Amino acid sequence: MIVEANRLGMMRTGAAGGVAAKWLAREDAKVVGIFGSGWQAQGQLEALAEVRRLESVKVYSRSPEKVAKFCDKMRQKLSLDVVPAKSPEDAVRASDIVVTITTSATPVFDGEWLAPGTHLDLIGGFTPAMREADDACFAGADVWIDTDEALAKAGDLLHPIASGVLRRADVRGTLADLCAGRAGPRAATARTVFKSVGTALEDLAAAILVYESR
Repeated sequence: MIVEANRLGMMRTGAAGGVAAKWLAREDAKVVGIFGSGWQAQGQLEALAEVRRLESVKVYSRSPEKVAKFCDKMRQKLSLDVVPAKSPEDAVRASDIVVTITTSATPVFDGEWLAPGTHLDLIGGFTPAMREADDACFAGADVWIDTDEALAKAGDLLHPIASGVLRRADVRGTLADLCAGRAGPRAATARTVFKSVGTALEDLAAAILVYESR
């Protein structure tokens, strides 16, 4: 069997962020800030809308034209207030959930802007050379990963580990642990971070679902 996985890949990537937010974001989370306005950003927002009752979304990227088109499309598709963010800071301030889905090599915002209790989905960077979040994002945060491979491949983790802000032992667990209910209760003021680099197992699981639904 051969599965064309362009859209399927977008959906499973979004699903990973959505599952993480389901277990880690506050129950009353309703405002989302997104960095990135491409194909994958769509999947992230669709998944978040499934696990939280969202009210507003702020979107920031380097292309105002792409942001405008993305906002128009997602506003109609999800019946949400999806608007361009005025700046990176505007995308972060007062957001309950912040998503990064870019291929940036440098942090896309200042972690000091994150309010207590914010959940952060770091989805875009998947190599040691990519980095969407600065060290401040991890200071005192409750950190989870999709698989142990993230500890070897994710620049977002390797940098704070190298600087001593984050220890490998501080990483609480994986997406499988979250799905198994091992996250435990969270304090309303706790900042949570989910770092994903993707895994072939997610592609396989998605393909099996497609095959079995024929």
